[in-house]
Amino acid sequence: MEKIAVLTSGGDAPGMNACIRAVVRTALSFNMDVYGVERGYAGLIKGEINRLGTRSVSDMIHKGGTFLKTARCPDFKDKEVQRLAVETLSAYDIQGLVAIGGDGTFRGARDLSENFGIKVIGIPGTIDNDLNYTDYTVGFDTAVNTVLWAINNLRDTMHSHDRVSLLEVMGRKCGDIALYAGVAGGAEYVLVPEIPYDLDEISKSIKKSYLRGKTSNMIILAEGAGNRDEIAKYVQEKSGINVKVTNFGYIQRGGSPNMQDRVLAARFGYKAVELLKNDSDSCAIGIKDNKVITVPFSEVSTRTGRFDTELYDIAHTLSL
Repeated sequence: MEKIAVLTSGGDAPGMNACIRAVVRTALSFNMDVYGVERGYAGLIKGEINRLGTRSVSDMIHKGGTFLKTARCPDFKDKEVQRLAVETLSAYDIQGLVAIGGDGTFRGARDLSENFGIKVIGIPGTIDNDLNYTDYTVGFDTAVNTVLWAINNLRDTMHSHDRVSLLEVMGRKCGDIALYAGVAGGAEYVLVPEIPYDLDEISKSIKKSYLRGKTSNMIILAEGAGNRDEIAKYVQEKSGINVKVTNFGYIQRGGSPNMQDRVLAARFGYKAVELLKNDSDSCAIGIKDNKVITVPFSEVSTRTGRFDTELYDIAHTLSL
């Protein structure tokens, strides 16, 4: 394989630029031409593609977001739309593609592979950490540390005003950001989609802690676990303690990637190009027990049934 392309698709995540950098420089070291596709699959069907060199990715490893830009492309589910993407690749004589993103990105990669025989390697780049086959995704660790920064700041204010803070974090239907940030930040309550919770019990617990002299509490809410405003109103009415809501939003998706995400991006990017160089079958790359693994796209799905209940129990025990 002599020519490959790389794209980022779906939501951006810290470490995507580091991943693109690894793909480009590994490809060049193998004497392969490498092209960057702008705006994901939407850019691929429109032919928004440019050749990349070593200088194209200089000074990129520490930057959040993606310099190739990203977009969602619902129309890519249509086989005829996919055919336009294949025509773009054919026009540039590109034999392989590296697709960086989450579950939607991987569905597009699978379709290109199964419907048209394109060799595609998927790299998990999403802050949600919601893919079932890999321990971690690029961007997750940085997002958790960004949330941890917010927890530390909010605690100062909540303690000063004798309030409860309810911080909503991202993750869609996956509670990993809430769980890991909650454990690391010492949150008293972590509400996630995977585990049922009782707002009456939480309200009683908050009221009891107030009577014991603990005048501030932290609730971390995963966005898929309930309505933040309704939860805050209910807990405030039941406990009698003022609850302030913070929606952290897109701040979690930006920022300079930390060490773990930069190293993960380097390992994934290198492996992706190595697989294409060896003309391997299309697959997704992941990390398991600190070893880079590959799995067929057919085995990739959003995470269900793999929530770390042991860590959740630890979070509950330590909050008492």
